[in-house]
Order: sequence, then C-alpha cells, then structure tokens
Amino acid sequence: MTDEYLPFTRPLIDEATIAGVAEVLRSGWITSGPKVREFEALLSAYFGGRPVRTLNSGTAPMEIGLAMLGVGRGDEVITTPISWVATSNVIVRAGATPVFVDIDPATRNIDLELIEAAITPRTRAIIPVDLAGLPVDRTRLYEIAHAQRLRVIEDAAQSMGASWRGARIGAIGDLVSISFQANKNMTTCEGGCLVLNDAEEARQCELWRLQGVERFPNGELDATLPGGKYNLTDVAARIGIGQLERLAEFTLRRRELAQRYFERFDPALGCELPPRDFTNSNWHMFQVLLPPRVERASFIREMHAAGIGVGVHYPAIHLLTLYRRMGCQPGDYPHAERVGRSIVSLPLFPAMSAADVDRVCATSARIIRQLV
Repeated sequence: MTDEYLPFTRPLIDEATIAGVAEVLRSGWITSGPKVREFEALLSAYFGGRPVRTLNSGTAPMEIGLAMLGVGRGDEVITTPISWVATSNVIVRAGATPVFVDIDPATRNIDLELIEAAITPRTRAIIPVDLAGLPVDRTRLYEIAHAQRLRVIEDAAQSMGASWRGARIGAIGDLVSISFQANKNMTTCEGGCLVLNDAEEARQCELWRLQGVERFPNGELDATLPGGKYNLTDVAARIGIGQLERLAEFTLRRRELAQRYFERFDPALGCELPPRDFTNSNWHMFQVLLPPRVERASFIREMHAAGIGVGVHYPAIHLLTLYRRMGCQPGDYPHAERVGRSIVSLPLFPAMSAADVDRVCATSARIIRQLV
C-alpha cells in the first residue's frame, strides 16, 4: 500500500473563503475595488495602524520600495546571498548593485555584524531577509541602519505572523515587504503588500503601483512618475481576508508541527536542524542541512519516490549565472555556499498531521542512512 503523496506545502483555503470569492465574481467588480480597500484596512489594523498597500506579487513591494527611495544607477544595496533570487534581482532591475554579506551559520540570516564593513559612500539601503520565517534581529539591524543613516526594506516575504520581541513583523521598522504567494503562511494565490510609514509614503506607493496616475473629480488625470501595473484584484483580496482571519491559527499549528519535528528527527543522522525559536518564528518552513556525504539530488529523488515532496530554499544567489557575470565567485560567501549546497525544506503546512511529520522523519532517516 502506497501512502498518499505529501507535498512540501499546500495552502488551506476554507469553504467560507471560496464562497466569498464566488460572491466577488458575481458582483461584477473583480479588479481593485471594495475588497482591496477592506483587505488593506484589515492589514493596517493587524500592523498596528500603519498604512498598507496591497500589490500583485511579493516582488512588487521591494521594487516599489526601491523606487520610492530613489535607488538607481551608481547606488549599492546590501543584502543576503541566501534568499529567493527576487531579493537581489529587484536591486539589479533598479540599476543599482547588490552587495552581498555572508550569513550567520546559526540563524542562516544575513550576518548583521558583517554589514558595517560592507557599507560604502554609495550604499543607500539594506534588504535583510527573514529566512523560513525566522526574523532577523530587528534591534541590531536598526541600530546599524540609524547609525549609518540607511533606509531598510525588510524582505519579510516569509515572515507574516512572526514577531520580534513581542512586536509583530510589519508593525515596527521601516518599509516592510510581505508576500502572499501560494506557498506562504497566508496567501492571495499571488500577491503581497508594502507596509509604509506615513500617508505620504502610502500615496507614493499608490502612484507607483498604477502607472503614476492621479485622477481628479472633474474626470481629468495626470501622471507624475513612471509607475507600473502592480494592483491586486478584489478576487485575490477576498482570499486574503479569509486567510488573515485564520493566520493566528495557522501559525500556532505550524509551531506545533515544528515542535514535533524536533521531537522525532533523529539527531544521530548528522543533519543540522533550524534554530529552535518558538517565540518569534512563524515556521514558514522546516529546513535541515543534509550531512556532507549525502547528495541532495539523490535525497530528493528518493523522498519523491517515497511519496514526500522536498523543496530547496535556496541555492546561493551569488553562484547563479547572472551574478557570476557581475563578478561574484565561489568562495566569496562560504557560509552561504555551504547552506546553499545542502539545505532542504521538509513538508510543513497547517493541514498536516502529527503522523505526517512522523512519516517524514522516518523516511528521511531511512534514506539518509542508505545514502551515507
């Protein structure tokens, strides 16, 4: 008997949300409209009253954030080499240069103690990433940013529902970019939001997200900047409303499943488990580093054959062709390279059962012992 295939993630969308989407479709208003405004109001309340503007991807908030800061040709932006490539691609697309800083091998997030050495007169901003939903130390991050007079665009794509010292990620800090992509802790299928500091920044974000156009009561309009097409639809917003209502429940369940992984994963296998953070992390992913002698491709193939999905989040960005062409080389960021070679994301999503975790742990142990 073959067990049902277990993906590494799966969104949980309830029947009330599905019915709500049907209502939006029947309403005839399916692009940005009343549901987007409702969703943004709910997000603003969630983030302690800060202004929030929704967007059609998790990349768009960083793109618009850089545009709002005026980052462009000749500028530098500091970031991590372990992230989805969008984090650095947006810097390149803005005409600026990404400056990578190696990761802390314990947290797998950017090593904050290496940032100051990477700052030059051309540095304009820092884009840190909360890998797997584990927040970067916000206290230390903003000590550096304020001392160096740098803006921060937090790539909090993975940390919706996480916190730092009791404050929700997004409720504190500078510009905060969040993703609602399909595999995130809450989803709008595709989408994201940018959390802003004040009404003027919110207005600027609105201009950047829709062609720079401002409409007037007399029917005329003006375009004051070269914006793009980044607006979220009401269909997506209605999904987000339903997801936000259950975010606390989702986060609690993820923490319970992560705890089960720690209880059941065999320490004798030689894998490196993630930091045990059950206070700040939202447990977006449960990531382990495979032992050096275990070939990752073989592990993934055997897990798939056993009916279990495994993800890779992420290979080191600076070793990708685009960034090698820009001068990056193997050996530049050794901690990131080691993590990028061996990291795997095991299944973790709210609909999983404790038995699912046990199955993943038992299967992983069997395969790793075979491959060593």
